[in-house]
Amino acid sequence: MTRSAAAFSAPTSPSQIRTVVLVGPQGTGKSALLEQLTSGAVGHVKDAEEPSTALGVASAVHEESGTVVTVVDSPGRPDFVGDVRAGLRAADAVVFVVAAGSGVDDATRMLWRECEAVGVPRLVAVTQLELARADFDTVVAECQRIFGTAVPLSVPVVQDQQLAGIVELLASTITDADGSTRPLTEEERAGVEARRAELVEEIIETSEDETLLDRYLAGEELDVEGLTGNLRTATATARFFPIVVVNPPTGAGVARLLELIVDAFPSPDQAWLPTVTTPDGAELIEISADPDGPLVAEVVRTTTDPYVGRLSLVRIFSGTLRTGDRLHVSGHLERVMGRSVQGHPGHDRDDERAGQIMTPVPGGSQPREEAIAGELVLVTKLTGAETADTLSDPQRPALVEAWLLPEPLLPLAIRAAASKDEDKLAAALQRLTSEDVTLRLEHNAETHQVVIWTMGPAHVDDVLDQLADRYNVEVETEPVRTSLRETFVRPVQVQGRLVKQSGGHGQYAVVQLEIEPLERGAGFEFVDKVVGGAVPRQFIPSVEKGLRHQLEEGVLAGYPCVDVRVTLVDGKAHSVDSSDMAFQNAAGMALREAANESTVSLLEPVDMVEVIVGDDYVGALMADLRGRRAQVYGTEPAALEGHTLVRAEIPQHELSRFPIDLRSVSHGSGSFSREFVRYDYLPASRAREVTG
Repeated sequence: MTRSAAAFSAPTSPSQIRTVVLVGPQGTGKSALLEQLTSGAVGHVKDAEEPSTALGVASAVHEESGTVVTVVDSPGRPDFVGDVRAGLRAADAVVFVVAAGSGVDDATRMLWRECEAVGVPRLVAVTQLELARADFDTVVAECQRIFGTAVPLSVPVVQDQQLAGIVELLASTITDADGSTRPLTEEERAGVEARRAELVEEIIETSEDETLLDRYLAGEELDVEGLTGNLRTATATARFFPIVVVNPPTGAGVARLLELIVDAFPSPDQAWLPTVTTPDGAELIEISADPDGPLVAEVVRTTTDPYVGRLSLVRIFSGTLRTGDRLHVSGHLERVMGRSVQGHPGHDRDDERAGQIMTPVPGGSQPREEAIAGELVLVTKLTGAETADTLSDPQRPALVEAWLLPEPLLPLAIRAAASKDEDKLAAALQRLTSEDVTLRLEHNAETHQVVIWTMGPAHVDDVLDQLADRYNVEVETEPVRTSLRETFVRPVQVQGRLVKQSGGHGQYAVVQLEIEPLERGAGFEFVDKVVGGAVPRQFIPSVEKGLRHQLEEGVLAGYPCVDVRVTLVDGKAHSVDSSDMAFQNAAGMALREAANESTVSLLEPVDMVEVIVGDDYVGALMADLRGRRAQVYGTEPAALEGHTLVRAEIPQHELSRFPIDLRSVSHGSGSFSREFVRYDYLPASRAREVTG
């Protein structure tokens, strides 16, 4: 198994390192499996009382090989998929944990596809086989249908709803519940012969040794050692995906899983590496997992520890990181997202220094003076580095392309419960968004609300708990208000007249306007048709300026007025009392005079929404969309097998709870994206709610 934390010794070469991430839904036994694999308690990157929302990390030394095995336990709740993807970036291989009674959920399918796209080695650990509803053959068939070349290396022996033993197919041995291992009897061997033949044939199929098939067909008995070597090579190169039986609570099967991690998963110098460029993205930088190479590392997770302060989980891809090193910090999330990311502007700085380096070990952490390429370590005092930022040598700055970031789609409007806490709230939100790249902060200048965009209700609860517990800030929530617009719906002729005499210079301006609506998205158009100097030329720009100001302020309900053409057709001026400000005010007065419920309508923002759901839930989704005033444009098969893509335009007001309701109607199988497309007329019933 693995050595204790006290016996931990740092690796001296990337070949001595294995880093894996455990992926699977909540309740599959991942946290217990991490503890078993590292033979101790979990050293959480986040607070230990919040394991369902945290990346758990621990490292230990494998006794037989001296290999440092680092295991990352990713959150199992769908709201924290951003942390799951961070865990995928931190590791070189993946253990997909599947509960026999629950099968493979949609989130696991999608993560498998992401790993498949970049060729990350992976295996499947099946748990909870002792449950009454569990069936090993069923879950294997499901894994093979979804994952492809996934074949059991071991099969369970279940008696009286207890895991009584695990059969190792290649070795033809069985490990009983007491941990003792013995050869299979002839009867037992006959019972698993079909499984063993399937395994041998799949090893031959994926092997690089072209002679294996000929020898097998000739009836030669292939030796176990040779088959095992071919299996390890195919697994390391993501051509073969073993299925193993484990029982995290008892530790059964864990030794075999650990052996596969050490022998069949790649070391960092054999693993896939992310794309690295210069910070401006102009030049590709070639790196390798060489401790003597240029430093290139990435901040995978950031949090705050009550004792050591800011704490960063850092994956080193190249070079060696030493305590006290001066670092270049680079972050450009907009390049991955294809747009600016609010709260995460692009940044480059050279004034960062690495604090204490530590290895997370069972029960705590071990201080280090340096860490080499391939390691996953904790670093203190990186005050200017956010999650997904790159750390590099200031003399050779680099940028690692950030991992795929999910879009936060559930908004929540908050405000400080007491005015004295407003500054504390602003500072806390800035810190939280720098730590969590799936949390987006919006200061809406139109609705005057602070809105946090989250991944779902569990994410909301996590953020509110952190504000209260970590930052001692009490907040109140409120409904998210929608940014509306106003527009004229029919032509209007109106006069704006400002005549004030109060001794000395007065104010005098008269404007005659024609107002007419334009098509959606046309904006504002000003036309000057004054003849004969009725409005002196120097005041024509004043009229336009006054119109623009009033349109921004709104003409009826206080929302910006859009898509309108205003023509100045006539007016009057006074040689003494007319002024720039007088004509500005007269123009604004004319617009307000022309606005009433018969001439002006409210507009609401509409998003184009693309929803992906399991085929069985399309009907339920359509019923839900009808209740949201959606205009459905069509459906088509999604890229994910057994799923349908639905496109619809939906008013933004109707989307505030859509992430929660979609999860309900689709039984967790749904996902969606949204993009603003236009403003459209707000129904009269909703308009009366808004205007009171």
